[in-house]
Amino acid sequence: MRRLAKVGLLTGALMLVTAPAYAQEEGLTLEALELNTLVLYLMVATVLVFIMHAGFAMLEAGMTRQKNAANIVGKNLMTITLGIITYYAIGWGIMYGSQVGNFIGTDMFFLVGGDYEPDAILEIDFAFQAMFAATAATIVSGAVAERMKFGAYLAVAVVMTALIYPVVGAWTWGGGWIDQLGFVDFAGSTIVHLTGGVAGLVGALVLGPRIGKFDAKTGKPRAIPGHSMPLAGLGVLFLFFGWFGFNGGSVLELDGEAIAHVLVTTALAASGGATTAALFTRLKNGKYDVAMIGNGILAGLVGITAGADVVEFFPALLVGLVAGLVVAVSVSFFDSIRIDDPVGAISVHGTCGILGTLWVGLFAMEDGLFSGGGAALLGIQAISIIGVVAWVGVTSAILFGVLKAMGQLRAPREWELEGLDLHEHGVPGYPELVFGAGTATSDTGERAGRTPERSSE
Repeated sequence: MRRLAKVGLLTGALMLVTAPAYAQEEGLTLEALELNTLVLYLMVATVLVFIMHAGFAMLEAGMTRQKNAANIVGKNLMTITLGIITYYAIGWGIMYGSQVGNFIGTDMFFLVGGDYEPDAILEIDFAFQAMFAATAATIVSGAVAERMKFGAYLAVAVVMTALIYPVVGAWTWGGGWIDQLGFVDFAGSTIVHLTGGVAGLVGALVLGPRIGKFDAKTGKPRAIPGHSMPLAGLGVLFLFFGWFGFNGGSVLELDGEAIAHVLVTTALAASGGATTAALFTRLKNGKYDVAMIGNGILAGLVGITAGADVVEFFPALLVGLVAGLVVAVSVSFFDSIRIDDPVGAISVHGTCGILGTLWVGLFAMEDGLFSGGGAALLGIQAISIIGVVAWVGVTSAILFGVLKAMGQLRAPREWELEGLDLHEHGVPGYPELVFGAGTATSDTGERAGRTPERSSE
């Protein structure tokens, strides 16, 4: 079960040397000082994971067209804010409340349930876990970009953080039936990333592709380049940076050896992913594909997340090298079957989430198949993946299906052609590019004497 323990923890050699004098001076007990240090460690990790949401926003905006930039940023702003509220009200209780049948939590809604009593461990644990809940939801945003109504996306974000992700969390980190099988997912290759990837896949299927993505006669995919590779690259670097908190914070205790090991395996896997993606695209297309290099970094990070604490350094590098190849092949595969994923979210988080989870069964230091532990753990990992995919696939299909039946899912053709920024938000992400430099405009461009140009797509 992934929860912080309500006990004092030794905080390392430096703490042991300096704590007694500091505690005496400040009137603190050693136990209180240990608690404060643990909370500080989790605070830093929480902030790092929060920064990942800036990375998601910049990556997704850069990989899509400028006419939808404000819409992309708006979705990511609302995902983290609505996600925190929803997880506070409902999701935390479902995930970590007292369970019925090893399936779902039934209390701890609104975090405290009854009268408030200060509990630093509970509160910092919630803050850290809420960032993960929002991450699972925001993965969907990239897969459905540029053609989904804003209000429908908000409904998806709420259901993801209130129900779909928390049930997966209850089964696993919450001590439910998958956890009792012996499932290992250190920081969420399946629990967070595969959950978001499957929901994104279902959303992309129900929505259908963007206008002009596939040739009407041949069905072949057409490239729709993103408007800013610098912005996308900045987003990848923000995500890489934040991942040190995503994985490093998941140690959940001040264990220096474990934290150091996790940071090294995380860095190695990301670097391996970038290297393979760069070389593969050079060999395949004659050019180094910058967007795929970015996805290679993220693929390596997703691939190591399940086993960052239990695989050795070379297998960590190896999973990154494999993930960089897998993500490139996966992106091409989904294009070939006419599933439009503008940023490669399904491949990065879904395909590589499966890879990373199975990798634990192969290379875990004590229980992995190639470490002399037999195939038992690999089987448990596979069964758990199937259970999560089934739950997320069915529930997200119901969610997207209901929104489609209500006529609230897909943006009208005119909105999609002219850009969701103007029609959903009343302002383009880049006003000067739409209306011209130095113009004062309303949401329709009337004060500038111009109207937005219709896309030729």
